[in-house]
Amino acid sequence: AERFKALGEPTRLKLIMALRSGEKNVGQIVEELSATQANVSRHLLYLTDAGILKRRKDGLHVYYSISDPRVFDLCAVVCGSLEQHFDKQAQAFK
Repeated sequence: AERFKALGEPTRLKLIMALRSGEKNVGQIVEELSATQANVSRHLLYLTDAGILKRRKDGLHVYYSISDPRVFDLCAVVCGSLEQHFDKQAQAFK
C-alpha cells in the first residue's frame, strides 16, 4: 500500500521518470523538473523510504537511482489502464 501511495503523486512520478535514464544527483533532478530543491528532496526521501529509490553518497553529492526497475512495468500497466479508460470516455461523448 505504501508503494502505491508513493506512486500516487504526480511529482514523484516525474522523479521516477527522470531517473529512468540512470542515476542523478539532487541538483540534476531539480534542474530537470524545474522544481525547488526542498520539494524535490522531500519527494526523494519519500520514494527512498518506500523502497522505490536508493541513494548513494559521494563526497558532498547524493545520487539517486531506481532500486527496482519493475516500477516502470507497474507504471506502464497503470498508464495503459488509464489510457483505455479515457478512450472509452471519449467514445461515449462522440
